[in-house]
Amino acid sequence: MRRYRSLLLALLLLFGELGWLFWTPISGWVRHAEESLQGIRLTNTPKLVPNPEEYAVLTREVERWRTDLATRYANAPSPEERAQVVSDARMLLEKAMPAMMRCWLGTPYDFNGTASAPGSDKIACGYFVATVLKDAGFRVNRYRLAQQPSENILRTFLSKDSCLLKIGVSYDHFTDDISSLEPGIYVLGLDTHVGFLLIDPSGFRFIHSSGRRPWCVVEQSRDEALVVKLSNWRMLGNLTADPDLIRQWLEGNPIAVHGT
Repeated sequence: MRRYRSLLLALLLLFGELGWLFWTPISGWVRHAEESLQGIRLTNTPKLVPNPEEYAVLTREVERWRTDLATRYANAPSPEERAQVVSDARMLLEKAMPAMMRCWLGTPYDFNGTASAPGSDKIACGYFVATVLKDAGFRVNRYRLAQQPSENILRTFLSKDSCLLKIGVSYDHFTDDISSLEPGIYVLGLDTHVGFLLIDPSGFRFIHSSGRRPWCVVEQSRDEALVVKLSNWRMLGNLTADPDLIRQWLEGNPIAVHGT
């Protein structure tokens, strides 16, 4: 895990300096690196050690890349080229945001926790989600967002039709259903909890600030995600698959918190 995160950080730093001239070969290389490290990421248990230094660098680099992409988007002469920028932005977020989330691993949980950086203090589940989204460049008030029920957190970014709601279905049924969903970064709301669900062709990982043992930010597989298994109410939506949301991110538009 540490090797994977360090490689991604190096990629962001290096290619941030090179600029967008080499974006096409960069994207292919990043995908190759992701595939080659897949086994390491999924089979090694992440060390629960917060990494605020890496988080700060990633936050700065993502903002720089967002600014560059926004310029490309504004100057794109055709709908096809604007769509390509949106696709590039999605790829960036799907690589950078999981690395940002993993910088929080081991940060202690507290129901009232409001930490603003990994390991700086305790953090509640809603504040973990809201803080990562804000620091990834979504212009949202993290305090208002974090205090909302999970449905409102989802509806802040996605329409109702873009969200999948499952009530009273077995865990096996639920996981079978999501196995066919489009890869991306999802927010998953539960009975009294919320976190990020990372879906790719190999399965899913749930990253959240856990109110169960070990009472900290954790990354869990299908078999480890007990809080998801025990929940009767499950609602999820794919943030990075929504072009309108990506455009809001690109343009730096303020996002109103649903329910406030």
